[in-house]
Amino acid sequence: MLIIAASPVVRAGLETLVAGDNRFTVVGSAAAAPQPEVESGSADVILMEVERQTENALEALYGSVDEAPEKSSAIVLLASDAQLGDWAADALRSGASAVLPRTAREDEILAAIEGAASGLVVLPRQILDSMLANDRSSVELPLGERGGYAERLVEDLTPREAEVLKMLGEGLGNKTIAYQLGISEHTVKFHVASIFGKLGASSRTEAVTQGLRQGLIML
Repeated sequence: MLIIAASPVVRAGLETLVAGDNRFTVVGSAAAAPQPEVESGSADVILMEVERQTENALEALYGSVDEAPEKSSAIVLLASDAQLGDWAADALRSGASAVLPRTAREDEILAAIEGAASGLVVLPRQILDSMLANDRSSVELPLGERGGYAERLVEDLTPREAEVLKMLGEGLGNKTIAYQLGISEHTVKFHVASIFGKLGASSRTEAVTQGLRQGLIML
């Protein structure tokens, strides 16, 4: 695990917390991204405290909004209360695995680290409820051929997400998609999760079906 926090006191506290759990090993720490003392690729998980003034999730993750490098490490963010709404959703789309408030308990931080390391997305209930409330603003369209309502996208797919969706329709797995696009398998998982959220899908088949119905892809 790699720990990133601007405050030496916070950084030391997080190191002590993580080092005290025999499930994890701290491989290094740094005051800021994107050039920590230890290469991020050597850590399975990056635990990062986000500066309170950081308004853009990409800036928080990579230090620049221009080009975000592909990351193989799962990223757990500790953010201010003001960043726990739309900012948190943007952080997940940008590649974070978990977003927690700075006031999170020690056991919550450790649970988030374990979940992120296992490939899960971890959020406090209040953040998830806020995201779900925003998603309910989608507009219903007339009844489709099968008698169900089709929903218009709340947010358009990015070009990369459209590529991934098309590959899902071709039956490709995450590893193959990552190889063909030249990105990490970890990043593919986040693209797939984002696609599911935007299409209101719970499976690859459902996502592809929704993509076809809405004219997002052609197979």
